[in-house]
Formats: sequence, C-alpha cells, structure tokens
Amino acid sequence: MPDSDAVSTLAAPCPHRLPGPEVAGAAVLTSCAGWTLATAAGHSSARPEGVLLALLAVAAGYAAGRVAGALLPTAAPAAAALAVGLLTALVPGGLSGAPLAPPLHYGNADAALLALGVGAACCAAWSADRSAVRAALLALASVLTGLTLLVGSLTAFATSAGVLLVSCAAGRLRRRGPLLAVLALCAALAAVGTVALARGAVPETLRGHAVAELSERRIELWNDALVQTRLHPLRGVGPDRFGEQSPTVLADRDTDRAHSAPLQQAAEQGLPGLALLACAYLWVLWALLRSPRPTPVAVSAAAALTGLAVHASIDYVLSFAAVTTGAGLLLGIATAHPLTEEPTTRPT
Repeated sequence: MPDSDAVSTLAAPCPHRLPGPEVAGAAVLTSCAGWTLATAAGHSSARPEGVLLALLAVAAGYAAGRVAGALLPTAAPAAAALAVGLLTALVPGGLSGAPLAPPLHYGNADAALLALGVGAACCAAWSADRSAVRAALLALASVLTGLTLLVGSLTAFATSAGVLLVSCAAGRLRRRGPLLAVLALCAALAAVGTVALARGAVPETLRGHAVAELSERRIELWNDALVQTRLHPLRGVGPDRFGEQSPTVLADRDTDRAHSAPLQQAAEQGLPGLALLACAYLWVLWALLRSPRPTPVAVSAAAALTGLAVHASIDYVLSFAAVTTGAGLLLGIATAHPLTEEPTTRPT
C-alpha cells in the first residue's frame, strides 16, 4: 500500500504551476491587438503598426525575461540594469539632460528606461544569496537613480527613488497583496489626475504648479484627447490619428502625441481601448501577485512597473520600443520559475 502522505503529496496541486496569469496575459495582449486592428478599419490614414509593435515588444521582452529569469535569476536582472546604466552613461551626450539626448533621443524616455533598470537591480539584489552581492546591487540601483536626475527627468527620479525605498522596505514583507493594491491605487490616481488637470477641475494653485512643470501645451493636448473621446467614445478616431484631429498639434507640430498613454488610448481607440489598457496593467499586478519568486522581488518589479505607468500617464514614454521591451523583460524575470529553489524569505 502506498503511503497516504505520499499519495496526498502527489495529488496536491503543484504551487509552481500557475496557468491563470499566463492565459490571462495572452488573452489581454491578443484582445489589444485585435481591437487595434478593429479601430483602424474604415480609417484610411490610421496606422496601427505602432501599437502592434509595442505589443510585440512587450511579448518578446516577457518571453525573454521568463527564460532568463529561470536560468539566471540573479545575473539576468543585474546584467540588464548594468547594461542600461552603461549605455546611458557612456554614449556621448547621454547625461547632458538635453530633450533629444541619446540613446533614445528623448530624455524622458531615457529616464524611464533607467527607472526600469533600478527595478531590475532591486530584483537582482533580492535574488542574491550573499549579503555583499545584495549590497552591491542595491548600490547599483542607487547609482541608476542618480542618473535619472542627471538626464533631467524629475518624474523618473521620483519613481526610481520610490522603487528603491519600496524595495528596501519589502524585505520585511510577508504578504504582497496589500502593497500591490496600494500601487494600483497610485496608478489610478495618476490617470485621474491628468483628466482633472485637463478639465480644470483642480485648484488654481495646483494647476499653476502643474503648468510650470508640464507646460500649458501638454495640458491642452490632454484636453484635446478628452474632446476626441467624448466625440468618439466607442472606436475612437483610429490608431495614430490623434495628431490629425488635435487643434493643438495642428497649430504646433512639435509632436503628434497626447503625452499621456491613457488619454491617447481613449482618444484613438475609444473607451474599450482604455479598458484593455487598464486590464493589461491589472494583469501585470496579478501575475506578480501569483509569482513564485520571493515577495521582495515581485514587489520591486511591481513598484518599477507602476512607476512606469505613472510616468506614462503624463508623457509618451510607452511609444519607445526599448521602454516597452524593458517593461516586458522585467515582468518576465519577476514571474519566472527558477530552475533552482529560492528561499521564500530573505534577511533584511
């Protein structure tokens, strides 16, 4: 007769087999691609290729991260963080703080990539077994945080500093759910804040500070996106057609982007497109909630990706394939199933 404990062990579901988030992620990305093509139909000037490229970049980065995180749970994120820092620091003009600074030729996008590097360094730190390695990787995260300030992005600096602080505090956490809920609330408040600023539903003092930091033109772009959403709530105006319909863009061809991912998504793909974007972010948090990695690793990645979501609410950083690929890579690493066993807790 087989031992009853052994039978119950074999019959029990394996905690590392988590099909839910993977299936949901595939469904969300597929739905985003399908709806993009649907909203492009009937508009001869619509260009869905940009959104499809962003979705492909996320999927490719996620797949690469799952593989790298399984094989090298510490080395892979550490190498990614180091590569981002060296690329920005060594390329001529990368730390100049100029608006069109390399390597992405947009300073805020460079800073967003550095903020993802901070998250990767923190993930690597909490995956390390030795305290000296962990301290070195946290020091790398601190250096990358300083680089975000040098490239001239206060938003990315605040995001990176927040990621570093949350990651350090996560060493004492045993449950990740409440903190992930707080991060989701932060992302929602950032999106709602852009709408409130665009509609003028904030105190004049606060609006004055926002204009000083973001410029009056950006808030006008947000208002144009709201107008387009109100006129075309179901299918929007079509992918990559915001600039054709925006009076602010037509008056000044500086950029044809709305400087806000949620508002541009709503303007170009209607409210269903905005709902799909929200579902994609919620899928990210759910995947990290169910991740088999240690809690500090999952929380560090969630903080970095939420910081990116907040940054994307006030700028068009998600329009860069390198940023979306980096986001997918970080998510894949933080949700991978390492081939070697990892302790569930780490010394603080």
